[in-house]
Amino acid sequence: MHRIAAFLFGVVCYAVFFVAFLYLIGFLGKFVVPKDIDFGEEGPLAVSLVVNVLLIGLFGVQHSVMARRGFKAWWTKIIPTPLERSVYTLLSGLCLFLLYWLWQPMTATIWGLDNPMGRLLLQGLFLLGFVIVLITSLLIDHFDLFGLRQVFLYLRGQEYAAKRFVTPGPYKFIRHPLYVGWLITFWATPDMTAGHLLFAVGMSAYIFLAIPHEERDLLHFLGDEYRRYREKTPMLLPIPKRK
Repeated sequence: MHRIAAFLFGVVCYAVFFVAFLYLIGFLGKFVVPKDIDFGEEGPLAVSLVVNVLLIGLFGVQHSVMARRGFKAWWTKIIPTPLERSVYTLLSGLCLFLLYWLWQPMTATIWGLDNPMGRLLLQGLFLLGFVIVLITSLLIDHFDLFGLRQVFLYLRGQEYAAKRFVTPGPYKFIRHPLYVGWLITFWATPDMTAGHLLFAVGMSAYIFLAIPHEERDLLHFLGDEYRRYREKTPMLLPIPKRK
């Protein structure tokens, strides 16, 4: 019975995060959702700035610290190992919902594009970023990344084993295509407000801070295999490295 409960818990955690992921499309793109990044009455600039920075920081700390191997070693003494990734996924989704709920609008215009073709191009690029995120996560096992594979194996009574290191599709040319997708979604907008700019800068900073820690963990687990991959493959842009 506890295996079924663990599996159902993992499914709920995944669903919470996936809804948060979908809401982010409307939150940044400013359509469909009840509250977007510029929605609401604008308050004092200093207060809005502090609140928004704290919300971005909370997401960044949770998303980065809980992914590190040292934290996982401690955390799995408290919760069952098969649920570790699901709890991480759940808390990431909840941090995003908290950000949507408490985000303070900062509506000063940084740039605004009037050309219809230009607006359409940037909106298409924005949606393309989300498609890149989804496809690249599927290429490296989307369901393992978000904890569903772990709870499914636990349900079947099978031991979890990490999949071997592979470099499918865009991973042959850059090490972090998933992050490229996120960066595109943060910055591709025909209407950049101060609040959207703060979000883009904060989330981009988190990505660039997180990459070295993530790669340090990959080197720890994969050793020379990842070291050789990192030496020959650019990080974000497919620019050939000098020999």
